[in-house]
Amino acid sequence: MHPAVLNAIAALVAQGKTPTVATTKAKLAEPVAMPLIIAGLTAYKNNPDLLSTLDDQPTQNAQPAAQDNAQTQLDRIEAKLDKLLALLESR
Repeated sequence: MHPAVLNAIAALVAQGKTPTVATTKAKLAEPVAMPLIIAGLTAYKNNPDLLSTLDDQPTQNAQPAAQDNAQTQLDRIEAKLDKLLALLESR
């Protein structure tokens, strides 16, 4: 698994958030190809103990206020998309 993806997932879990493709991508400190993000999330969901392989590397806890606002907005957008998908699937 790509180390940046693993670090992003670990940061989300530490915040008590469920990692998704969107939230993981938003947490990345460097550009990572989408297939690597998806593969990392799949690996984490199949084996959450993967996070214990981190060698006590610090996660990104200090974020600028602008990034916090962007993350909050991203969470709202993701929730709306989930509702829309649920409505479409129920038809």
